[in-house]
Amino acid sequence: MSWSSYGTYLVFVVLVVLAPGPDTAVTLKNTLSGGFRGGLMALSGIFVGNIVQGTAVALGLGALIVRSQPVFLTLRWAGVVYLCYLGVQALRSAVRGNYDALDSHGAKASSFRRWREGFLSNVTNPKVIALFLSVLPLFLVPGQTDTWDALLLAYTVGVLGAVWLLVLLFLAHRVRTWLQRRKVRRTLDGVTGGALIGFGIALAAEA
Repeated sequence: MSWSSYGTYLVFVVLVVLAPGPDTAVTLKNTLSGGFRGGLMALSGIFVGNIVQGTAVALGLGALIVRSQPVFLTLRWAGVVYLCYLGVQALRSAVRGNYDALDSHGAKASSFRRWREGFLSNVTNPKVIALFLSVLPLFLVPGQTDTWDALLLAYTVGVLGAVWLLVLLFLAHRVRTWLQRRKVRRTLDGVTGGALIGFGIALAAEA
């Protein structure tokens, strides 16, 4: 693969990564409830989810999942249910506004639970596999590129996505005092919850 081709791919990936999506909402949700460490654990789960899906596509498993309607539909509806579940949790926090109790409970939440939220929200989203399947073939030339090139392209998405979420995490950490204000947190929880449910509904509405 040439550097010019990879450079074009990088530009495309950056544009995709910067677009707000479930990964952004889940990271912010865990940052609000669990601080920097909570957001970091969710981010690491999202990164692993991206790597798993990217590897599946690069090795040809992604195409099998998409072609198998029962598997693809199961994965899609699992993603719908999980995104809506996370969204309802955030909306409940916004409605109750009892952040002293929530912070106490959030401090006790295991790191694995936050990692699991990030991982499951990403790995149950079939749009990630669909994205890989629609984009990677544009930059892979039969006879000139191989599996290692496909893995490089797939992992680039995961790495750049993690870098962008890490930037957001640091920004949220820098303004954590402002974010801890009750009205601000209720607003952010409401927006985040609505966004997660919206992503779930959009995923369910796809043919």
